[in-house]
Amino acid sequence: SGDVHQLLQSMEDRQKLDGLYECILCACCSTSCPSYWWNGDKYLGPAVLMQAYRWIIDSRDEATAKRLDKMRDPFSAFRCHTIMNCTKTCPKGLNPGKAIAEIKKLLGGVAKKDEPG
Repeated sequence: SGDVHQLLQSMEDRQKLDGLYECILCACCSTSCPSYWWNGDKYLGPAVLMQAYRWIIDSRDEATAKRLDKMRDPFSAFRCHTIMNCTKTCPKGLNPGKAIAEIKKLLGGVAKKDEPG
């Protein structure tokens, strides 16, 4: 039997995931996004980016740098022009636009992932 250990998370770190993990992947946000309509082959779109951000900021995730490196191009995240149709159409009232903005800050070096607390 292999070693199994639990990755614990503080309540504060867990609360950072609120508004992200509730996504039901219906893709209403992506289908309402003009950037995704025209660049769907390159731009990841709001649904995928919100899921990516959910993992990027998870204090237990050890692949944050790898995830961000895969988005270091002009299309993956930076095709978002903050039109915010994604947020207006989300049936769960989530804010993919905010998640995308946070990814852009991380990619641009304006923000850094918090240390687990």
